[in-house]
Amino acid sequence: MDIKNIESKEVFKWFEEISKIPRESGNEKEISDFLVEFARERNFEVYRDSANNVIIKKCGTSKYENKNAVIIQGHMDMVCENTKDSKHDFRKDAIELIVEGDILKANGTTLGGDDGIAIAMGLALLDSKNIPHPPIEFLATTSEETGMDGALAITGEHLNGKSLINIDSEEEGIFLVSCAGGLNTLTEFEIKRDSVKENKENFESLKIEISGLKGGHSGIEIDKQRANAIKILGRLLYAVKKDICLSFIEGGAKHNAIAKNSEAIIITKDADKIKNILEELSQKIKNEYKTEDSQMQIKIEKCENVNECITKEISDNIIDFMNLAPNGVLYMSREINGLVQTSANNGVLKEENGKLTFTISIRSSLESSTEEIASIVEIASKRTGAKFEKVNWYPAWEYDKNSKIKDIALSVYKKVAGKEAKIEAIHAGLECGILKRVLPEVDMISLGPNLYDVHTPAEHLSISSVDRTWKFLKELIINLN
Repeated sequence: MDIKNIESKEVFKWFEEISKIPRESGNEKEISDFLVEFARERNFEVYRDSANNVIIKKCGTSKYENKNAVIIQGHMDMVCENTKDSKHDFRKDAIELIVEGDILKANGTTLGGDDGIAIAMGLALLDSKNIPHPPIEFLATTSEETGMDGALAITGEHLNGKSLINIDSEEEGIFLVSCAGGLNTLTEFEIKRDSVKENKENFESLKIEISGLKGGHSGIEIDKQRANAIKILGRLLYAVKKDICLSFIEGGAKHNAIAKNSEAIIITKDADKIKNILEELSQKIKNEYKTEDSQMQIKIEKCENVNECITKEISDNIIDFMNLAPNGVLYMSREINGLVQTSANNGVLKEENGKLTFTISIRSSLESSTEEIASIVEIASKRTGAKFEKVNWYPAWEYDKNSKIKDIALSVYKKVAGKEAKIEAIHAGLECGILKRVLPEVDMISLGPNLYDVHTPAEHLSISSVDRTWKFLKELIINLN
């Protein structure tokens, strides 16, 4: 990667370094080791906990050494998605970075700008020899993308900073001061199968495949009304439910990503009739999403006949649940114009070890609303004979009208960028909500450069925006005291 002659070149140097290291959620040991070794090589104070979170401390520079410490925070893990033809192995392969003008992207995979850019900025700040700054406490957390497990393990024991800057936002000049909380629900069907061979009736098999959807972040992009491949598959299956049984079904990849792909294999006595019904409905669905998902592909094809199918009762229950499950924007905020208050994302549908599990991600700025939607999913689960569980709960970050950091950030940004910034809330989970529970007196804000299409292989960032954000960050930290 050749990025030179800009103020943030050191940021991109470190971004390239961490792009060589596997850091999928749940597999952060290597990047955690890298951060610890980085600190030890420079004789910085460093702490690591059982969740592989890392805290690195650096003393303030001359004239700022006695100021209050500032916590710079981001998460080291990333969502790992690749294109269908990519052979990239996130467990061992370096991410191949591509520069095209002002854009930095990856070759066939997610870029990891969410949240690698925070780690890169933190490392550049810690490694600097000539950047004035107060004492820095760099906090890098793990497994943010799969449930914020790293943040949940933070105790605050080694953090003394009075201000926290979370670098995990994706629009330059928009500072976040509040975020949604939420949880994931797991609906589990115990799968039983019948033999098709032993049945004397003549069954044929059809394969339904949905692909080409934009997908995206289930919080940030949920208001764009993009298609969800799991919900579309459910609609198709329901249209022919009485005449089919499922043999195979799956969809989605991550709980916090809008499902881009789904697939099912069904058996039926009249494949031509069912195929015609599905193709007619497919055209109507594609027309519904012609603006948001113009590249949607729905293929219905005859395939090699299967030997087993899911029992009719369980098959029907699965299809019913797919259609009962809430999805998309559910409530808009009554207090903040344009803000999604509550949503649900049908994120993953996968069978393993005889269990078919639906993972639904629920987000809301109101805990009571989160519980309401979880109750709806629970009712739908029980009515269709499935087990239900709530996991990965995380709190909302409530707006603090007395926060000083937001006012300072607005003033500094105008000085550095020559234009006004905005204060907003976001319909996505940020670690600030969790960290505020253990650091209640710490004043917090979330910011970042322009990132696009996060959680998808189309993810890319603006190089010039990173440069401006870096200049702003350096000025902000010396104005917080």
